[in-house]
Amino acid sequence: MPSPQSLITVTETVPVKKPFRPDEDAVELLGSDPKNSFSIKVLTVNIHKGFTFFNRKFVLPELREAVRSVGADVVFLQEVTGSNEKHLEKFDHYPETPHYEFLADSIWPQFAYGRNAVYTHGDHGNAVLSKFPIVRFENHDASISGPERRGLLHCEMKIPGRSVNVHAICVHLSLTESHRVQQMGKLCNLVRSSVPAQAPLIVAGDFNDWRQRACKLLAEGVALHEVFVQAHGKPARTFPARLPLLRLDRIYVRNAIGHAPVVLPNKPWSHLSDHAPLAAEIEL
Repeated sequence: MPSPQSLITVTETVPVKKPFRPDEDAVELLGSDPKNSFSIKVLTVNIHKGFTFFNRKFVLPELREAVRSVGADVVFLQEVTGSNEKHLEKFDHYPETPHYEFLADSIWPQFAYGRNAVYTHGDHGNAVLSKFPIVRFENHDASISGPERRGLLHCEMKIPGRSVNVHAICVHLSLTESHRVQQMGKLCNLVRSSVPAQAPLIVAGDFNDWRQRACKLLAEGVALHEVFVQAHGKPARTFPARLPLLRLDRIYVRNAIGHAPVVLPNKPWSHLSDHAPLAAEIEL
């Protein structure tokens, strides 16, 4: 299994290339035809370090059961605890293993963790759980300034029977709009420099994009298209989970097609996190 890596900052930029037309070009570029199309189910959720809204209760064991019930092939997680010595001493049934390992358990044999925030008693970041082999992963520091530590966790997965690997980037952007714009620039640079133009790409996570600027920036920059926007005309409402008003969480694709995107039901999810999870079928 992949082991956690420390932060790696990417500074290289690559000139903008002509964007691909994902829906039109994907079949030709993957060397397949519609009869051989293959879909994977993805889930993204900010798990709030395993605690309920306002940190009232530790619910990671319940959260694990809820994540399992979705039946996702690839899971994008934000605010995942790698370690926390204070919580380990304070809470009963607090796992001694990193939370991404606890959640992966026997369901997702492959996982990758990107450590973003490091403090005296522990760390947290993003994680990807996968039923497919993760052949490479790298965490890129997307922090701008101040106390917020953010990252872009880039994974490359081998899909059986496919000659082109699938790329996945787990995202958690800043609460500050000017920082988010810069971080989306970093995301575009990462895609241009590290993701082959013909490869299927899934970018998912907590964008904190309450002003809804990301869709235009990412479509124009690197031809990423959001699955809820394609299906319903707008991103999904995901925050706060009990009564979602803000459209913060996203699933973007390139050289792939999103099908049946859903916001997962209020029960049990509103009890398990402050963000409502998103799921979708992604046709490769």
